[in-house]
Amino acid sequence: MNFSFDLFVGIDPTAGERPFTLAALGAEGRLSALRSGEQDEVIAFLEGQTSVCVAVNAPPRPNAGIVRRRLEGQRSTATPLRGADMRLAEYELRQRGIPISTTPGRREWCAAWQQAGFDLYARLQTMGFQPYPSEGAARQYLETHPHATFCALLGQAPLSKPSVEGRLQRQLVLFEAGLGIRDPMDFFEEITRHKLLKGILPLDVIYAPEELDALAAAYTAYRAATAPDEICMVGDADEGRLVLPVRFLKDSYV
Repeated sequence: MNFSFDLFVGIDPTAGERPFTLAALGAEGRLSALRSGEQDEVIAFLEGQTSVCVAVNAPPRPNAGIVRRRLEGQRSTATPLRGADMRLAEYELRQRGIPISTTPGRREWCAAWQQAGFDLYARLQTMGFQPYPSEGAARQYLETHPHATFCALLGQAPLSKPSVEGRLQRQLVLFEAGLGIRDPMDFFEEITRHKLLKGILPLDVIYAPEELDALAAAYTAYRAATAPDEICMVGDADEGRLVLPVRFLKDSYV
């Protein structure tokens, strides 16, 4: 299946003060926009795009009970089933040692950022966006997950996301993927003995965690469109299949 887009966008919904972070890559896969704002600002940006693939770091809907039904069918005891309120994609990744957030079966039980994601998908659909892969559709969307993406790209669990070293590690992965972002190694070149003693670190060289997550999503959209044979999808179409920018997943990331 062939795809051709002019822009590749990653969107990271959070529960923060500016609840959406958007990263956009041009046709060559290099950074062209990085910003945070409200949902209306994200929609306004997308409305101006006629050929775009969007990757969202959020599920499109609550779980459909697939995991619960599957696990209940495997049980031989009447013991109450616990920890099954999740989507199949989340179950499959957790089985590989990638501990991502679960999506409950009812909207009101879902986290604020997940509900923001549901609303975003709904607006994309009203704008004519089609789910990936839809051959011939000029506007498409897909779901991905930042932690799972970095696990897949690194071949292991990344360092803590809020930490400086964790952000540097993620930024280096994306820099080496050719996104045209700031070189994280500049961070070390700007550190002097005086700055270190004074606690003055060049943190402006490093992207914020939510920016790195949005960049990872944009990269996934780019890979899904330009190298569809080099990605993998997990989960069930009824609940939402999650796309990752590697051809195969390892059995374990622990």
